[in-house]
Amino acid sequence: MSPVRPRARAVLSLLGGLGPQLLLLLLRPLAASGDCSLPPDVPNAQAALGGLTSFPEKRTVTYKCNRGFVKVPGKADSVICENNKWSELAVFCNRSCDVPTRLLFASLKKSYSQQNYFPEGTTVEYECRQGYIRDPSLSGNITCLQNFVWSKPDRFCKKKSCPKPREIENGHVNITTDILLGATIYFSCNAGYKLVGATFSFCAPVGNTVGWTNEFPECQEILCPEPPKVDHGMIQEKQNSYAYGQSVTYKCMEGFTLHGESSIYCTVKDDQGEWSGPLPQCRETDVTPTVPKSTEVNVPAAKSTAVPRTTPRFHATGTPQGRGSAPSVASTVASALTTHMRTPQHLSFMIHCNW
Repeated sequence: MSPVRPRARAVLSLLGGLGPQLLLLLLRPLAASGDCSLPPDVPNAQAALGGLTSFPEKRTVTYKCNRGFVKVPGKADSVICENNKWSELAVFCNRSCDVPTRLLFASLKKSYSQQNYFPEGTTVEYECRQGYIRDPSLSGNITCLQNFVWSKPDRFCKKKSCPKPREIENGHVNITTDILLGATIYFSCNAGYKLVGATFSFCAPVGNTVGWTNEFPECQEILCPEPPKVDHGMIQEKQNSYAYGQSVTYKCMEGFTLHGESSIYCTVKDDQGEWSGPLPQCRETDVTPTVPKSTEVNVPAAKSTAVPRTTPRFHATGTPQGRGSAPSVASTVASALTTHMRTPQHLSFMIHCNW
């Protein structure tokens, strides 16, 4: 084996141990007069070479901060090749907190809105958003801590309250939670009324205060249509209009009889008035005569006390003077019967008259 090959291997091994930038410098063509070498190292940053291998006069190279570091505002971040050497560059990348916490109820004051560098100890201040009011007892600031995280903010802004909702005639306002910023209220109507307008309203910022987004609705009474007609019938005490819950009552003309319920009612379906059913009917009255059935009544016989059977005798004396004297005898007999007869059903009489 040629002694040249082991020597070549040793050279390659030596080159492999060099840093990438130094290796690039050794492998690039020799710089022309006035060219610069590789850009200098800068703490917490890397040069953005973009594949460049030569750096002629007036060449500019810009650096980019490493992850976790932020460019310090106002400091240079690039170098320029002049007279075969690079310009001086101070450290311009430093540790920083991220952009301050975004709060729902507050925003950063304008003086901090364009800032992106927040080193340890930096304090920023917030102001309440529209629809909120400041609580002076709590701090409106946060601070970048030593571990480069922001301190926890207080809830130093409170929601403003919308005006108390007014009542809706023949309806209701449903407050689900409260009437503060962001709250929603709902509207509904009593039975027999329909909602005309918005079904809800939202408490939102209005200028420097808060208010309800939608106009309050109205509740309109629901009326039923004209009551249906019934053949050979009529409506008692008819009205011009009928609202929910009211009724109409029918009666039939002479010679007709009403069948079914005499009244129907005004009801509501899908915010429309309609009549309940079914309608009654007026049918012709049946005039066929009806023969009443005979009724038998059993009357028990009265008990009587047995009376010995006797035959009273009556004697009339005197000379008969024609038929005119008979009533006198009959009267005498009747008087005797009234005196002696107790149970006429069981007595027999024999009247003997001597004329």
